[in-house]
Amino acid sequence: MFILYAVALGVLIGFVSGGRLAGLADLRFRWSGLIMGGLIVQVILFSAPVAERVGGLGAPIYVLSTAAVLVALIRNVAITGLPMVALGATSNLAAIIANGGYMPAAPEALAAFGRATIDGYSNSTVISQPALEPLTDLFALPRFLPFANVFSVGDLLIGIGVAVAIAWAMRHEHRVRQRTAAEGA
Repeated sequence: MFILYAVALGVLIGFVSGGRLAGLADLRFRWSGLIMGGLIVQVILFSAPVAERVGGLGAPIYVLSTAAVLVALIRNVAITGLPMVALGATSNLAAIIANGGYMPAAPEALAAFGRATIDGYSNSTVISQPALEPLTDLFALPRFLPFANVFSVGDLLIGIGVAVAIAWAMRHEHRVRQRTAAEGA
């Protein structure tokens, strides 16, 4: 849910910089179905009823859905902000693959988030010596925030890239309309 804060920040920056929501309609994602499909698979995978039953299939499903989203992101790197999103997704996928299909979470981050253990299949797990540790979930949003969770450097890069893409698209639309109006005058 870290991404929700990035979306809100991008919209806020877009408005403050004179942009309009209409600019978001001009964004054209290639392979958007692959992005949405991969994310929907993850939402379902990490829902309580499925997470409790998925067992050993959870890790490969998580890796494949994350890889699918990454492939589609790479296809869209021409969009401002998406190279950073792709870099963050690559970082996360590397950590997930290196740790057997799980994203390790630092016990300190889980404690700050208010959890000591993880029940059922989750995108996060505690591993004593995780591979690629600097890329794992080392941080936690404050508990008082809605949808608080642990997050990684990759998640932070994804969030920044999403905020930049939204703000740029909102502002870009505004500039195109200004230029069109000036040319018509």
